[in-house]
Amino acid sequence: MLVMRPAQLSDLAEVQRLAASSPIGVTSLPDDAERLRDKIIASEASFTAEVSFNGEESYFFVLEDTVTGKLAGCSGIAASAGYSEPFYSFRNETFVHASRALGIHNKIHVLSLCHDLTGKSLLTSFYIDHSLQSSDCAELNSRSRLLFMACHPERFADSVVVEIVGYSDAQSESPFWDAVGRNFFDMSYVEAERISGLKSRTFLAELMPNYPIYVPLLPDSAQDAMGQVHPSVQVTFDILMREGFETDHYIDIFDGGPSLHARTSGIRSIAQSRLAPVRIAELARGGRPYLVSNGQLQDFRVVLAELDWVPGKPVGVTAEVAEALGVGEGASVRLVAV
Repeated sequence: MLVMRPAQLSDLAEVQRLAASSPIGVTSLPDDAERLRDKIIASEASFTAEVSFNGEESYFFVLEDTVTGKLAGCSGIAASAGYSEPFYSFRNETFVHASRALGIHNKIHVLSLCHDLTGKSLLTSFYIDHSLQSSDCAELNSRSRLLFMACHPERFADSVVVEIVGYSDAQSESPFWDAVGRNFFDMSYVEAERISGLKSRTFLAELMPNYPIYVPLLPDSAQDAMGQVHPSVQVTFDILMREGFETDHYIDIFDGGPSLHARTSGIRSIAQSRLAPVRIAELARGGRPYLVSNGQLQDFRVVLAELDWVPGKPVGVTAEVAEALGVGEGASVRLVAV
C-alpha cells in the first residue's frame, strides 16, 4: 500500500534517488545530499512547531510503499513563499502606446519583474515515479498536501501558488532562457537551474532586468514557450488545474513556465473534503476511489482507498487501511473523492 507521510531523516538516501530523477527546473528538489538533509530537518522542525499563522515553515512529504519501504514520490509546501528573500516572477501586463496625432492606439504585451507572490503559500518539490504518473497515485502524491492544508488551515496563507516547470527541448535548451536570462548570465539553462537549486534563485533574479521586457521583441520560439508546460510535469499541471488553480497572470523568470495561483478556500481538495467517523469493516465495499487522511500533524497520513461512502454517514474502511492511517473505530478522518 502507498502511504503519504511526513519525510524523516532516515528517508534521505531514497529522497536523493527521487531528486536525481526529477526534471530540470524543480529547483526545490536538488540532487544534493546536504541540501536535502537541510530540507528534511527543516520539515521535521515545522511539523513539531506550534504555529498560529504562516511563517518560515516548510513541510515535506514522501509517498512510501509500505511493502518494500521504497519511496515512489514526494511533494512539499512552503508556508510563505519568499519568507527570507523576495519570491520573483514575471507579471504579464499590457502597456498602451497611443498617438492622437497619428490616430494610432497599440496594446503591447510586456513582462514586468515583480514579487507579487511573496507571502503566499507555495507548493513545491513534486515528483512521482514515471510508472505511476498516469495513475491515481499521482493525485495521492499531489493532493495529500492540500488535505494537510485543509486539516491545519492556521499554518497557511489565504492564497496558494505553484511554479510549473516550463518548456525545454530534448537537449535541455530553454528558448525563453536563451532569449532573456542568458543575456544577463553567461551560463546555460541547466547550469542556472542547478545553481538556483544549490544556492538561491534570488541572486540570479536580482540581476534580471528591472525594466519591462517587450514580448514582441523576443524571438518567436521564446514567445511560444511562455506559459508552456514541460511534458514531464503535465500530469501535476492537470491535477492542479482540476483543483481550481488559474494561470495567465505570472510566469517563471527562468524558463517561462506558468505560475499557478488559487484562493486557499476555493481549492477543490480543501473546499470539498469532508470529515467522517471511521467504521472498520472486514471487507469494505468498493465504490469509487477516495483520498483518506487521518488529519493529524506529526503523524499525518493519507492513503488511496476504494470506498462506498455516503456523506453524513460513517466511512467503512478495512483494517489494513485503518492501520496504515493509524486510526481506530470511531476516529475522524478527512476524505475527498479522486
